[in-house]
Amino acid sequence: MTRPLLRPLAFALALALALLALAPAALATAQPPAPATPTPTRAEMLGQRMMVSFTGTTPSAALLSRITAGQVGGVILFGSNIKSASQLLSLTRKLQAAARAGTRPRLLIATDQEGGLVRRLPWAPPAASAQQLGTTSTAHIRSVGHAAGVALRQAGVNLDLAPVADVPRRSDNFLLAQHRAFSTSRFVVADDTAAFAKGLEGGGVLPAYKHFPGLGRAGATSTDDAVVHIDATTTQIGRDLLPYRIALRRTLRPVIMLSTAVYPAYSSNAAAWSPAIVQTLLRGRLGFGGVTITDALSAAASVRGTTPGKLAVRSARAGADVLLVTGSDATSQAAFNRLLKAARSGAIPASNLQASYNRILRLKSRL
Repeated sequence: MTRPLLRPLAFALALALALLALAPAALATAQPPAPATPTPTRAEMLGQRMMVSFTGTTPSAALLSRITAGQVGGVILFGSNIKSASQLLSLTRKLQAAARAGTRPRLLIATDQEGGLVRRLPWAPPAASAQQLGTTSTAHIRSVGHAAGVALRQAGVNLDLAPVADVPRRSDNFLLAQHRAFSTSRFVVADDTAAFAKGLEGGGVLPAYKHFPGLGRAGATSTDDAVVHIDATTTQIGRDLLPYRIALRRTLRPVIMLSTAVYPAYSSNAAAWSPAIVQTLLRGRLGFGGVTITDALSAAASVRGTTPGKLAVRSARAGADVLLVTGSDATSQAAFNRLLKAARSGAIPASNLQASYNRILRLKSRL
């Protein structure tokens, strides 16, 4: 008579033990979920798209306040902002501290360190111009890019607006005259830009290919000084895109700078605010999923008799991610205000804001 009684007792005990063993897992699942990251506001998403400049060797209180408030996501440094290695490091630390104070994403801090005539850090490589580097081996170019990346990173700069991926096609081309192009051969330019960009990445700095879809067919005048039209067919322009195609094939992940020249074969709009170039050509045909940055919108606005804010809105609507607005604090603040007004009215759709914001945050996660 005792055995039949033991079986239910044993079963009950086993069941109790099993439930006890499951209790921690059940309790763990019952815990409230971790709080989700707050959805960014329109102003915060637009702030990440703003790259601005300032005058002098130290940022103004107004600029630092805007960074802390999330209205600025990047700063570009010119030669006039840089006096020495120690001063530059102090400057970049101050800028990043302002972002941290507002619990904002790390700033993109950019400069033009191409080499030769365009070299904002005079103590850092490359001393040679791109044209001079183009006569050397890709191994050497990569090592120079790496050294440049290390020097920039040590100074707190994390984005080099280089290499120049343009292929000069005219003897009077302004980039050729300034020795800023690696070669007049698209194959050499493709190999050399990839080598330099790979070196920068290895040194801890993001490269930026420029000026998409190419300024090699421009004449003697820069886009900073006049409205430039590139009268070439889509086939001709397509050949000059080889450096970009090679970069993507070699799994490089550069930022791509959009030209402010006009390419009538694609659009009556400049590349930086042309959906046909930004969306159809670059993202569609080339399959580029990374971050784009406009060339200087303030210069483009000046030669067109308009405001940087108007061009910033047009560029944002076309899908350009980072909007480069140089000039005074007042100029970039006015551009931000105009962008925010356009976003609130729906002229810049919410999907556009979110897509650019996501791309920029992915890029910053690599820093």
